[in-house]
Amino acid sequence: MLWQVHSEKTLYAAPSADVRIADVELPDGRHRDHHLIRTTPAAGAVVTDEQDRVLLIWRHRFITDSWGWEIPLGEVVEGEMPQAAAAREVEQKTGWRPGLLRPLLAVQPDNRLTDTLHYVYRAESATRLGPPADPWGRIDWLPMSGIRRLIDNGDIICGTTLSSLLYVALDCLGVEGRKTTFDPTRPLLLRDIPGLGL
Repeated sequence: MLWQVHSEKTLYAAPSADVRIADVELPDGRHRDHHLIRTTPAAGAVVTDEQDRVLLIWRHRFITDSWGWEIPLGEVVEGEMPQAAAAREVEQKTGWRPGLLRPLLAVQPDNRLTDTLHYVYRAESATRLGPPADPWGRIDWLPMSGIRRLIDNGDIICGTTLSSLLYVALDCLGVEGRKTTFDPTRPLLLRDIPGLGL
């Protein structure tokens, strides 16, 4: 039962977002206008260390007027590979250079309204470079064991951060203790990059 799109028109365009209205036909034949936002992709990373801590940013989001912990994430520049964008964003936003990045997951945080695609990678180490280039929040290493409490308290509300941290937490669970599918020795293949369709 597919919705058929008969037309799409731009209402407002900016370099990283395009607000549109679409004429869609519902499966029962009715037509309706549907607003949507087309955006450039973003990339970021879940960076952990040998003490089972994760690198997060405490920041304010004016749209929802809320504070929360987030993974470093930002726009993929045209012509840039998502993995390179993830490394750049971690460094700019935290002042830490991530170790070897491996694909973790791809997330569309609100596919009812936008085609936003977030590429999330995983690093199990990082090197301190200095203060962040974009100092918009408090940066801290928090224990992975406390992530559930932060979620329950409403301190992690960003959909991409929530999905990514829960994915890592599930990956660390095993019948006999910690077990992970993350292999830092495996070479990165193009098919590992979500969205390329290889």
